[in-house]
Amino acid sequence: MRHLGQAALGIPAIHFMTQTLPGHASPRYMSERERLSTPATQPKLGVALVGLGKYSTEQLAPALLESKRCRLAGIVTGTPAKAAHWREQYNIPEKNVYSYENFDAIRDNADIDIVYIVLPNAMHAEYTIRAAKAGKHVICEKPMAVSVQECEDMIEACKTANRLLAIGYRLHYEPHNLAMADFGQNKTFGPVKKVLAKDGMDIEPNVWRLKRKLAGGGPLMDVGIYCVQGAIYTLGELPVAITAKEGKKTDLKRFKEVEQSLTWTMEFPSGAIAECETSYAKEMNLLRAEAEDGWFELQPAYGYEGIKSRASDGPFDLPQVREQTLQIDDFAECVSNNKISKVSGEMGLRDVKILMAIYEAARTGKKVKLSEFAEKRRNIMH
Repeated sequence: MRHLGQAALGIPAIHFMTQTLPGHASPRYMSERERLSTPATQPKLGVALVGLGKYSTEQLAPALLESKRCRLAGIVTGTPAKAAHWREQYNIPEKNVYSYENFDAIRDNADIDIVYIVLPNAMHAEYTIRAAKAGKHVICEKPMAVSVQECEDMIEACKTANRLLAIGYRLHYEPHNLAMADFGQNKTFGPVKKVLAKDGMDIEPNVWRLKRKLAGGGPLMDVGIYCVQGAIYTLGELPVAITAKEGKKTDLKRFKEVEQSLTWTMEFPSGAIAECETSYAKEMNLLRAEAEDGWFELQPAYGYEGIKSRASDGPFDLPQVREQTLQIDDFAECVSNNKISKVSGEMGLRDVKILMAIYEAARTGKKVKLSEFAEKRRNIMH
């Protein structure tokens, strides 16, 4: 076993054991579960899911059943039929079931320590702030919010309430993506010159993600953020400049309010670039790094399961994990030890600033320098 160096920009140190696979000496990462062992005397923290859509149903609830540090203690929903079903399925007491109207009463419920916000993007800020004022720690799904100001308000509310805030960046707990960060930042294949990041899907019509008021934008806000994140943790750097272009709309009815696709290029201080693409009309799922002495990639890269990895000198097969369980357990450790999460609200704010700069570059057709973009925003706000 050897210990990897501390990675930049919120990526944690990782422990792994080396095993030889066909054609490649590959790191086999220890499970976060092995490292985040819960003492038998430590009670599980109670989590309330706010919003009972597909992600809560298919990913978060099963993750909480597997969690060593947390339990599904409560739910918040506007649909009585869902509430009844979840109460029966997960044995949730009636007193731990809330609507959006009486949500603030959660402050009086000692069963609930953490609130997980799984609502449309435009509702993230409101419910994060309300949860913090109710004295609960918060995990908020990505993107953190639909504006920089909302992100800043969320961070301030949690600081004022002395509550922790984390963003649902599950891939920071996924072994293949952690390997991309390690290979890139430790220059395993030499300095990385280019990152290719693509994430897209063929979205169904008439969903909230296609409504600007609820989503704040199109695929960039939803799956494109994985491309931004992937480039940053692969390189261990923050972008300094961005150029972007919105793609042509081929379905004007479906994409009446939001972009159908976007391509953008991010420039980094080292001279590396990231060429990125996102779409709601095309299936894509790639994170690839091209370095001086080889290449390494994930394809698919960002899914809940089935991530596949390879490099110029062979595969680097790693364990498939339920990322959400590891993410939730890590946040519970942060709460128990009053430790800032590695996927903090500040990271969420950072990424929303980058998303806004991408939109600005696409709107103007000009290169956006992030330092100047931030300064311009400060002047506008003041």
